[in-house]
Amino acid sequence: MTSPAQPDALDEFSRAEAAAEFIRSKTALRPEIALVLGSGLGDFAEGMTDAVRIPYGKIPHFPRSTAIGHAGRLVVGRIAATPVAVMQGRVHLYEGHSIKDVAFPIRVFGRLGIRAVILTNAAGGISRDLHPGCLVLIRDHINLQAASPVAGPNDERFGLRFFDMTTAYDAEFQRIAQEEARRLGLWLGSGVYAALPGPSYETPAEIRYLKIIGADLVGMSTVPEVIAARHMGIRVLAISCVTNLAAGMSQQAINHLEVLEIGARIQKDLVAFLAAVVPRLAGEIALPPTS
Repeated sequence: MTSPAQPDALDEFSRAEAAAEFIRSKTALRPEIALVLGSGLGDFAEGMTDAVRIPYGKIPHFPRSTAIGHAGRLVVGRIAATPVAVMQGRVHLYEGHSIKDVAFPIRVFGRLGIRAVILTNAAGGISRDLHPGCLVLIRDHINLQAASPVAGPNDERFGLRFFDMTTAYDAEFQRIAQEEARRLGLWLGSGVYAALPGPSYETPAEIRYLKIIGADLVGMSTVPEVIAARHMGIRVLAISCVTNLAAGMSQQAINHLEVLEIGARIQKDLVAFLAAVVPRLAGEIALPPTS
């Protein structure tokens, strides 16, 4: 098993720039949209054309994923005519990575010129309206990971010290996603995602607490990436695949292999959905901002 990335003498901005330069050297494509594919959700990248596949271990300073169900590759290619960069798997706090390591790929995307990210994850369903196998837009989050990737000295080359998170999850992107889901005949929910550090699943008492404070979904990722993206002005669409009912919501124990199995089952719908959404988001970010 590969150990978490070790710190080095370069500052975070310089490391991100070095990683971005390496990626640029491997492909002539210059994507403005990136995707992060969560546990068991990596098949989307297999349908890309003009694809270059780069193991994370080959990219300078890039953290390496050790989690089951995460291939640990960056794929740069096209979805239809749209150039995209796709992470097949991510790293997590529970693997022993720092929160800055967890957010580092998003920093690299920023240096690559990425203007929008689509983040996916496997999540437990807390709301009674959500069941295993459904897709849910994240409309807001609750950060219970006791850390932030922007804590410590601020590098203004990334973004401002203090920045707004009122609309962290882009409303126009969500509207587009709902339109495409309806066109495809997919049910697409909407909810608040609570991020915990893991790797243990939550207790029933913790799930009752999360329900009281307004969470519909629970997982162990995504929020550090959203914070880093918004720090850099990158627009965010985030989708949870509900792979299990949260602890205490059923009589069944939570099994990670079953989580991966549900993720594999939902792949077909997710691939069709993302293939429809990506070109729409490319068109949206190409539009001049409204006053």
